[in-house]
Amino acid sequence: MKKALFPLVALVLGISLVAARAGAANAPASTDKNSPGQQVAQTLSLITGVAISPLMGVGVVGAWQYFHAHTPEQKAKLPWFAHPLFWGPALLLVLMCFVKDSAGVALPAVLKKPFDVAETIEHKISGLVATGAFVPIAAAIFHSSNSGGDGAAWSAAGLAAINLAWLYNALMVPVMMVAFFIVFLASNAINILILLSPFTALDAALKVFRTSIIASIAVSSWANPWLGAAWALIVIAFCYLIAGWSFRLSHFGLVFVWDFVTRRCNRFAPDPAVNKMFLGRKIDKAPARSYGRLSRHEKGRLVFHYHPWLVLPPRTLVLPESRYFVGHGAFFSEIFQLEGDTERLALLLPPRYRSHEQKLVTIYGFVDVRPTGLRAAWQWLKSLAGGKTPAASGA
Repeated sequence: MKKALFPLVALVLGISLVAARAGAANAPASTDKNSPGQQVAQTLSLITGVAISPLMGVGVVGAWQYFHAHTPEQKAKLPWFAHPLFWGPALLLVLMCFVKDSAGVALPAVLKKPFDVAETIEHKISGLVATGAFVPIAAAIFHSSNSGGDGAAWSAAGLAAINLAWLYNALMVPVMMVAFFIVFLASNAINILILLSPFTALDAALKVFRTSIIASIAVSSWANPWLGAAWALIVIAFCYLIAGWSFRLSHFGLVFVWDFVTRRCNRFAPDPAVNKMFLGRKIDKAPARSYGRLSRHEKGRLVFHYHPWLVLPPRTLVLPESRYFVGHGAFFSEIFQLEGDTERLALLLPPRYRSHEQKLVTIYGFVDVRPTGLRAAWQWLKSLAGGKTPAASGA
């Protein structure tokens, strides 16, 4: 994946340089704010910023366009996201999330998590909508706003006799959509980290980090379009390098939220042979949080079958030969590998497996079910107070 980074960045830079050359050759290039080059730079910064927080970004852009349309004719031509019926509720929802985050620092994580789940769902929905409905319109608006729609903007580059509108859209829209999706994956991964974190202070730190990135892109683009575009490219390049990690974490969060919201554990029963779950850590070349199916082959070894990126050709991982037990957590359970007195995380179980841990022990021949995480801490506190602790269930 890293080897393909240079062609991607080179393509974006190449398009920017071509447009910049056409704009710079115009007479007052230094003061022409509608030159193709500057608009490419500004659009790149805009797309990157919106990808980090889609609902807030699309809402702010819509409100800005609405208040800058002074005549009824101009307002009639505005896109859907510039209508007050969209950006008004969108920004109100963003404000409610801000109030929730500000008050959430003083709240226990258990009370704040349901609101984080709702925000995670909103982030996914708004990101998917923005990818297909906002990015193409933003790129089209960028082109159509060029002064001299008859090709004057390209005349200085010797292309006045050629209408390059279709070529521009064919190049810019896919590139911007890919850039948006890459950055959105990383932003969504931050949302999942916030959802899974048991510490409100860490939640606040992650949200401050995400907001600071948005602010840095907006400020740098406002100060200088080329500086903003360069910083946006750095953000995109970094997000590209962690795209695989972001995708796996995002998919884990999606499954986690779906199981949690729909209470799937109440209508789920483990399969007696093969069950879907996530890899808990990197084993051999299989990365952590790969989604696949766990089974036992004819020799009794645990085998994990998975598809990289969910759609690539299947791969098979034979887990280390060892003893395993199911860790019963407060929100979701895990499967641990025993190495003497050491416990190593092996697999992550989606919330659908809640209350079905003993069935997995029977299916796979694990050692037992043991409390882990917050549940283990609670059992420890009960033992200190003289309370009874449940006996470990055998295989």
